[in-house]
Amino acid sequence: MIKVNNVGKQVVTAEGTLEILEGINLSLTDGETLAIVGPSGSGKSTLLGILAGLDLPSSGSVALNGQDITAMDEEGRAQVRAKDVGFVFQSFHLLPGLTALENVALPLELNGDANALATAKIYLDRVGLDHRTTHYPRQLSGGEQQRVAVARAFACKPTILFADEPTGNLDTATGEIINDLLFDLNREEGTTLVLVTHEMNLAARCHRTMQLQAGRQVDSAATATAKQAS
Repeated sequence: MIKVNNVGKQVVTAEGTLEILEGINLSLTDGETLAIVGPSGSGKSTLLGILAGLDLPSSGSVALNGQDITAMDEEGRAQVRAKDVGFVFQSFHLLPGLTALENVALPLELNGDANALATAKIYLDRVGLDHRTTHYPRQLSGGEQQRVAVARAFACKPTILFADEPTGNLDTATGEIINDLLFDLNREEGTTLVLVTHEMNLAARCHRTMQLQAGRQVDSAATATAKQAS
């Protein structure tokens, strides 16, 4: 569950105070999917970082699963991220010196999972990469690297997954495969999914959309797809 109350973000520049986000409110229940959309510079990625506890707002509060992460120090937020949060980024963020299997297993090992390699293998199988477990990122295509990143995110069984333009570096066909994986795993695992995207066809697959314009929330509603399904 995500609860956002009147979140704002400002930074001080040589020209004065820059308003990045203002008056953002949001409530998501377990298993819901949300697309954050808007033009470049509207504050989408900044908001995603605040929701995930990677950044702090200048005002307002964010609660994840009933915990006010904006009242925590960095160590506290890191503990929440390790326990409850998964990430998929546009640029994959795989470690080049580790195989696909080792990249997926690493966060599990850091969390003390004695069966990290076995769990990693299960999730690589689920994203169709059982034949690429010993390959390094440089030996994988962009789509395969993103599938490794998706497997890594879901292997830790997060209750909330944040994805920032997850198909931005991929061709259309490969991007559709990644999108299908995200939504399939969302349904199977019951994971709350929050996407930043400029692809309106992807946003339409989510239960809800939030549109930002110059840092302000101009729309937040159920998508047409969700409405038709209800």
